[in-house]
Order: sequence, then structure tokens, then C-alpha cells
Amino acid sequence: MDNRSEVREFLTSRRAKITPQQAGLPTSGKRRVKGLRREEVALLAGVSAEYYARLERGSLSGVSETVLDSVARALQLDEAERAHLDDLARAANTTRRAPRRRSPQPIRPSLQHLLDAMTEAPAFIRNGRLDILATNPLGRALYAPVFTDPARPVNLARYEFLNPGAADFLPQLEFQAAGAVALLRTEAGRDPYNRDLTDLVGELSTRSEKFRTLWAAHDVRLHQTGVKQFRHPAVGELALPFEAMPIPTDPGLTLTALSAEPGTPAHDSLKLLASWAATLDHDDQPETVVSTDTLA
Repeated sequence: MDNRSEVREFLTSRRAKITPQQAGLPTSGKRRVKGLRREEVALLAGVSAEYYARLERGSLSGVSETVLDSVARALQLDEAERAHLDDLARAANTTRRAPRRRSPQPIRPSLQHLLDAMTEAPAFIRNGRLDILATNPLGRALYAPVFTDPARPVNLARYEFLNPGAADFLPQLEFQAAGAVALLRTEAGRDPYNRDLTDLVGELSTRSEKFRTLWAAHDVRLHQTGVKQFRHPAVGELALPFEAMPIPTDPGLTLTALSAEPGTPAHDSLKLLASWAATLDHDDQPETVVSTDTLA
């Protein structure tokens, strides 16, 4: 992915989201641009209009942390957006490398043992490309509809945008699909030379107009906690709180665990799901592999 165009489109899209009123600026006359003008962002950031225009043309090479802070404040970036700007600046100051693929590498046995020890909580490990790389039995049962896709490794974004059954399984599909795109955009900033990620984005852009629209918005998001909604074919409606925890020893990997408060209908459904999981063919478990990009 081209860093200059990524920087240009990200900064332009953030500027379009801030109104003069939100920025505390006076308004007068008819405005020709959506959001702030470049010179208004420059004023708020304490830099010259010419300097900010250079930044928005995609040139972050050599830009100081102080200037990045000022631009982030002027554009009212949230935590995820600020981290993404840092990633874009880091890529701009790194010697460009050719896009590359990574050879698959097995997940460490200790991680699989950790998953298997979580007997009452569905859990899985994914990478930044949203490939599900390992699960425990309850996680495999919960996400059983996703594993109907013959492509391996199973990919959450591909399922949400290309599988016609996704809307039945995921009642909040629109919200979850937008979140998936934001996570992919975040990963693209973190690892711009990941050819596997670029290929996935190209596939989804070609086959899904919805994905193209969301990708063009340049939204990014942190995915740490919340509630996931499911309409499971075996146990019905489920609303499960989740925690998504990066694995420090394996940068790029995230362990997601879902749970339900004891005594709630969701908890009863999880127990029913566990009984159903025990009937599944163990030969149908996902391959526990991870690409070396997660270890970069």
C-alpha cells in the first residue's frame, strides 16, 4: 500500500469530519469544503498553511512527534486514530520494502493449551488479517457457521462480506462488518508491506461494494471489549461480552474470549452449546497455524 496516498486520504478524511463549530472557530459565508479548511487545521495545529498542506499531500517523512501531537489535537483524533497516524509516520520514515508473504508457522503449543483450558468460555486466536488461527472446542462450536467456508485459514472479514449466510448468524452484521474493515485498516498502517493483507483487501474490494465503501472511509478502531450478538443455528440468540487481548509474546496475535454471567439465559445457552460441541467431529477442528507476520 502506498504510504503517501494512505497519509493523504487519512488526513483528508479526518479533516472532513470536524466542523468549525466543533473546532471552536467562527463561521461566516458559504463554505466550499466539508469540514475544516487546510488553513484552519494549520492554525489549530500551530504550523504554517504551507507546511500542513505538505503533510496532507502525504509527506510525513521527518515530521516530529510534537507536530504529530499538534495535528492530532487539531483533528480531534481518538486513541485509535492517533496510533494509526503514528504507524503511518513510522512507515514514512522507514526504508520501503517489497511486499512479501510469510511462511505459515505453528502456534506455540502453550497457547493452544491455554485455549483448551478455557472450558466455559468460547475463545480463539486471530491475527491482524482477521484469520482465525486456533480455537478451543467451545469457540469452534460458537463460530461453526464461519467454518463452513472451505477457504483456510478461516477469515472473519471474508465471511462477513462474502458469505450469504452471515446476516443470519450475525444480527449486527452492519456494525461488525464496519468494525472488521476498521481493524484491517489499522493493521494496514501497522504492517504496510504485508502482501497477504493486501491480497485480502484486493479480493474484498473486488467482490464487495460495501467493503469498498467502508475501506474508502479510512476509519480505524481499537477492538478491546464489548458485546457480540449471535443467532446460532443450534442454540438461538446469544449476546456475549468479549475481551480481546493482544498476546505480548506474539506481536500481532490477539486472544478473544467470550463469556456470560452465571444465571443468565446466555449462560444457559453456552452450556447447551458446550453439549452440542461435544458431538462435533474432532477432525473438523481449525488448523492451528499462524503466519510469521504475527511475529515480526
